[in-house]
Amino acid sequence: MRGDEVVAMTRMLIRVDGTVSDELVSAFPQLSARAQRTETTLVGDVIDQEELQGVLNLLSTLGIRVVEVLTIPSD
Repeated sequence: MRGDEVVAMTRMLIRVDGTVSDELVSAFPQLSARAQRTETTLVGDVIDQEELQGVLNLLSTLGIRVVEVLTIPSD
């Protein structure tokens, strides 16, 4: 990628079972977290499928069950 290229980001919502610690959330600086009852919603921009897969793989490795992954349409 050249220095003057603009990368289109995709806004994603990832809903997981249970609450996610602040320490784990800090592993994903591109995502913000909101805990709701027994689920946590992570929302943020990812550069590509590879970055999204990295987030999902880490969650899986830590034993956190992903309930839902959605693309949030841009305005």
